[in-house]
Amino acid sequence: MAEPHLTDPRIVPTDSTASISNAATATEPEVFDPLRLCIFATIALLGWLLGPIALVFFAGLGVIGYAKARRAGLLTSKCLLGDTRLVLAYLGLLVVLGVAALVVGFGPWRFW
Repeated sequence: MAEPHLTDPRIVPTDSTASISNAATATEPEVFDPLRLCIFATIALLGWLLGPIALVFFAGLGVIGYAKARRAGLLTSKCLLGDTRLVLAYLGLLVVLGVAALVVGFGPWRFW
């Protein structure tokens, strides 16, 4: 039986430089990029600085995005809630709570 790396053209490099670069990357371990942690920290910072304004903005943006996606045919989301109707209800509730916090002044932002 023939070796797959000798017979499969997808595996065989087309020139000598490709074989050198493939050999170099094959031995190097893949390094984890914690980009999501940076994104989460930035969102937390904005939430801390802007309080209910950030909540209303981001939740409203989520409602608009999920409403468009649902009209386009998305029925389930990668969100923990799963069903896009539940996600829309959750985000809508957050918008209402954020607006109420701005108008009435309740929640953790009342001390500002």
